[in-house]
Amino acid sequence: MSNAEHDRRIDYIEFSVKSVPEAKRFYGSAFGWSFEDYGPDYASFSDGRLSGGFQTAAKVQSGGPLVIVYSADLEGMEQKVKQAGGKIVKPIFSFPGGRRFHFTDPSGHELAVWSERS
Repeated sequence: MSNAEHDRRIDYIEFSVKSVPEAKRFYGSAFGWSFEDYGPDYASFSDGRLSGGFQTAAKVQSGGPLVIVYSADLEGMEQKVKQAGGKIVKPIFSFPGGRRFHFTDPSGHELAVWSERS
């Protein structure tokens, strides 16, 4: 990959998960991501802009960088995350750049969703 456009940018995010099918179900249902399977223990995902992968792991460790997803409809996205099986760990709150909430996915990873102030 020698395209200067991609130089020094995050190119791929990989999550260790308890279950690839469960991760696909959750992220597909909540965010509409698409997937490509590479065997029973790995699937890549695309959100339309960034790609990543889910890899089955015997032990899933939470923590590390906070992945933040943008949504134009923060309240609607909070409901979709709940309906898909996510657990809200910080309900919608304001911060200097807008508003956001934090949730954990079925494997225990904490992510956030943000939007501009309404």
